[in-house]
Amino acid sequence: MSSDDFNIKYVAHLARIQLSEEEMERLGSQLGDILGYVEKLNELDVEGIEPIAHAFPVSNVTRPDEVRPFEDVAALLRNAPVMDNDLFIVPKVVE
Repeated sequence: MSSDDFNIKYVAHLARIQLSEEEMERLGSQLGDILGYVEKLNELDVEGIEPIAHAFPVSNVTRPDEVRPFEDVAALLRNAPVMDNDLFIVPKVVE
């Protein structure tokens, strides 16, 4: 795709930037080059290649979710603006 296939003024408007004529010409040429490289990627044969989100396997490192007793309830509730029977009291948000 060449720089003639898109309107650089429209792209600048979408990006909410003001460009001089010189900047529009220079950036339009650069954007055209970038789009040309993207077109080259479309020529690759990716048949049989499974899409991936990461180049390497990624997994979260988390501890097991276990129920455990909490001994210092008073310390936990110390900053609660309103509490009752060892529970936080919060305003109703759903009607």
